[in-house]
Amino acid sequence: MTPAAEGRTFANASARVDGRTARAERTRSAIVDAHLALLAEGDLRPTGERIAERAGVSLRALWINFKDMETLFAATNERLMAQQDARFRPVPPDLPLDRRVDEFCRQRARMLEFIAPAARAAHAREPFSAQLRRNRVRHIDRVRAEIEELFATELDRVGGQREQLVHALTVVTMWPAWAMLRDALGLSVAEARAVMIRSVAALLAS
Repeated sequence: MTPAAEGRTFANASARVDGRTARAERTRSAIVDAHLALLAEGDLRPTGERIAERAGVSLRALWINFKDMETLFAATNERLMAQQDARFRPVPPDLPLDRRVDEFCRQRARMLEFIAPAARAAHAREPFSAQLRRNRVRHIDRVRAEIEELFATELDRVGGQREQLVHALTVVTMWPAWAMLRDALGLSVAEARAVMIRSVAALLAS
């Protein structure tokens, strides 16, 4: 075989591999989209069959691309976090405290409303899923890091109580507290956000 022919053969093989990879990525993306769509519709425990049907793929294709629900939970969380990143707008840390509190809580309210369907589903399945528990830890770590950066000045002033204050601020701005306000107490987004602002402001003032 001539060098030119060998080059064409290699190029064709590479194109076939690239094509298969692209199709696999499209299939995986469609499955994750379907999973998120079902959660948004209130189906908190969608089966593989329902996810595959919504994605327009066979059940076999679903399990070829995701070996089990745990790997699908991981991929769905990656998509959700990427979508959150696209919506995230850093709050300038040099703003006055009341402005930082207000803007931080407004953004947290938007993020929590955005993830609400997935968060409700995760809450129902977390006791039986190590991956969902790992997902929760990642979300907590991100919010905690934001709190420590945005309110560094106030946190540094409390000395030995710093860690306790970070824990308190994290608790009042995460999904369980938001679910209490929105689902259990039936507050509107604006009312729930006002409670969050009051809680964060009170913790930092104390």
